[in-house]
Amino acid sequence: MIDVKLFSGSVSNDLAEKIADYYGDVLNTCTLNKFSDGEMQPVINESVRGKYVFFIQSTIPPSDNLMELLLMIDSAKRASAGYVTAVVPYFGYARQDRKDKPRVPISARLIANLFEAAGVDRIMTMDLHADQIQGFFDIPVDHLFSDAIYHPYLNNMDLSNAIFASPDVGGVKRARKYAQIFGKDLVICDKERRIANEVKKITVIGEVEGKDVILVDDLVDTAGTLCKAADALLEKGAKSVVAFCTHAVLSGNAYENIENSQLTKLVVTDTIPLKQKSDKIEVLTASKLFARAIRNTHEFKSIEALFVEKH
Repeated sequence: MIDVKLFSGSVSNDLAEKIADYYGDVLNTCTLNKFSDGEMQPVINESVRGKYVFFIQSTIPPSDNLMELLLMIDSAKRASAGYVTAVVPYFGYARQDRKDKPRVPISARLIANLFEAAGVDRIMTMDLHADQIQGFFDIPVDHLFSDAIYHPYLNNMDLSNAIFASPDVGGVKRARKYAQIFGKDLVICDKERRIANEVKKITVIGEVEGKDVILVDDLVDTAGTLCKAADALLEKGAKSVVAFCTHAVLSGNAYENIENSQLTKLVVTDTIPLKQKSDKIEVLTASKLFARAIRNTHEFKSIEALFVEKH
């Protein structure tokens, strides 16, 4: 079988180390040289000729992280790598997946085009902001779900008084899936925005009186929506509010917002490294899930088992 080579971009090194550990292999080295103006030159420090190469990097801001990944892919293709997979735990610019008003970009499509132009053969990611982004690619996309991480965690919680909630209308499908799997009711928080990242009002649709509410979302950015949703749920009589959000973007005043919020706990994965610690934030690793997906891909096995929840 063709050898596997695992590499990491600079922003995802901790997660990549864990993935390599679960996979049972070493993380190979890639040196990132920078010119005085900030221009980058990644150098792969060993032969990848004919190998299965996996580059692990979340494309979080700044855009240098995306550029670094694209350059690593180009380096491997020019070094005659046999098959190159970009493992993108957090796929940046995925929130702009359609034209919802005049003169705006479809950024997710542009990023897909950039990956294909760089020569990548496959994309592996988790919890895209919109499932249809997979259709922007003309190459295979392995779209993993955090369900495989969160469901075992939830199974160890007391859910006798639980109810699931979506912090906005866009996340109803995700929250409904959790509610159906665990046999619980669903409520929706309908938000009204003035501008991006600023919520004007949240209306709770459904009955939450005396319930322990579990909010489910794909990412948490400024945490404004999440915190206001918690306030609205508690005002409606909820007993407590816990949130599960896959990608901890946590920009702006997010950490301060969470600390000062009525949220009991925020559970996230390590697709994005935390900028600071918080007693209210618990991190679960996505490394085992990605390691299993990488192994199954390399061994030409189905990854369906990674999506099937057994209850």
